[in-house]
Amino acid sequence: MDMHTVVVGTSGTTAEDVVAVARHGARVEFSTAAVDALAAARLIVDALAAKPEPVYGVSTGFGALASRHISTELRAQLQRNIVRSHAAGMGPRVEREVVRALMFLRLKTVASGHTGVRPEVAQTMADVLNAGITPVVHEYGSLGCSGDLAPLSHCALTLMGEGEAEGPDGTVRPAGELLAAHGITPVELREKEGLALLNGTDGMLGMLVMALADLRNLYISADITAALSLEALLGTDKVLAPELHAIRPHPGQGVSADNMLRVLAGSGLTGHHQDDAPRVQDAYSVRCAPQVNGAGRDTLDYAAVVAGRELASSVDNPVVLPDGRVESNGNFHGAPVAYVLDFLAIVAADLGSICERRTDRLLDKNRSHGLPPFLADDAGVDSGLMIAQYTQAALVSEMKRLAVPASADSIPSSAMQEDHVSMGWSAARKLRTAVDNLARIVAVELYAATRAVELRAAEGLTPAPASQAAVAALRAAGAQGPGPDRFLAPDLAAADTFVRAGRLVAAVEPVTGPLA
Repeated sequence: MDMHTVVVGTSGTTAEDVVAVARHGARVEFSTAAVDALAAARLIVDALAAKPEPVYGVSTGFGALASRHISTELRAQLQRNIVRSHAAGMGPRVEREVVRALMFLRLKTVASGHTGVRPEVAQTMADVLNAGITPVVHEYGSLGCSGDLAPLSHCALTLMGEGEAEGPDGTVRPAGELLAAHGITPVELREKEGLALLNGTDGMLGMLVMALADLRNLYISADITAALSLEALLGTDKVLAPELHAIRPHPGQGVSADNMLRVLAGSGLTGHHQDDAPRVQDAYSVRCAPQVNGAGRDTLDYAAVVAGRELASSVDNPVVLPDGRVESNGNFHGAPVAYVLDFLAIVAADLGSICERRTDRLLDKNRSHGLPPFLADDAGVDSGLMIAQYTQAALVSEMKRLAVPASADSIPSSAMQEDHVSMGWSAARKLRTAVDNLARIVAVELYAATRAVELRAAEGLTPAPASQAAVAALRAAGAQGPGPDRFLAPDLAAADTFVRAGRLVAAVEPVTGPLA
């Protein structure tokens, strides 16, 4: 557990805070303002609970059952029941980092002072996070509207000391046992609290924030692999000139072109060795890399704007307003997040597709401008990287299926009260798979391009200094260079780990300077 501490206030939570808590075990504490806001909002809820008039979520049932007024003596049971009944997830367990992001983001909204949850409940949420206790949450159970209901319910169940959770040692045990082992008293929920713990888009937002962090690394990595492939194919870097991109001023396009230029600086391969096989222009997958990578970068930037707005939001229904009103609303609808999750799956698929096309070009003797077939040591005796490209192609094919939007679907629920839903949780789940696949696809291009660059160097040509740094770092990481056929899966796994950990970017930046 990282001892870094994230202080949760009434506002101001950042994407970096989410990643710190979800992935790196940062501790969570509250600002004084958050504690005061929690207490003030609770006074409003208590006052409304004491009145005879029904208030949704405070003294009524939920969803299609909202018309029933609940008497005082049944309200604690009502809050327990909504958690128990809504903890109805099925399927495989959701990853630990996703559950921690889900819990932290719900806590962020609770601390805003707009939910009416008592300070002691919020503190228990923080205690569970800080103890490294992770509720068991299942793959299926959220329609992305009225909150990520089943996932958040499984988290709330743990706060009550019920259900199952994973301890810091990775062992799944009854939640009550884990709470007791860490000196945490289970909560007894009061008016509105059960509903407030369930009614948010926190799971899909957490997955969006983490996908953005991963994709930033992968887009820079793909700029590097595109440059390596261009170099190995003896392409021209003239298409990367800033003045060409200035006349089509998409920001991401200019950034990608600049990244590639800096990687290729000092190369003895680019644009100087086309006499034996003259070509006027390089293929689209080489020449248009900045346009494709750049459009994806611009989509990431838009998705980050949406994520920032969501991080500044208090998503609950009903909400406690500063003037003392408790009002129903539709802010829990996941459409804004669902759309950008799907947008990201689309651009990730296209990035994977163009990476695979460059890999195939490197392996094809008819298009690789003098490289050996499949980059094999003794073609015919050796198959080289033939099947590595098959694996990459299979990943690309799955990426295309994952790019089909989830947010274009809706299925009514709760007796037609909740008759249009976002499917944002589903969009987030498939994006996680897409991001994992994209890392593998980029890793295969890197593996092929570095081998091709080394083969060019063996011919007496001089790769760019940044290319040489990338090759050396990848080889040190365990992905071997040219030679006779060998068991290839470990090399590809090493390249995958190298890329997704950000080590490719770290390897070239001492030469290129920081890449954007």
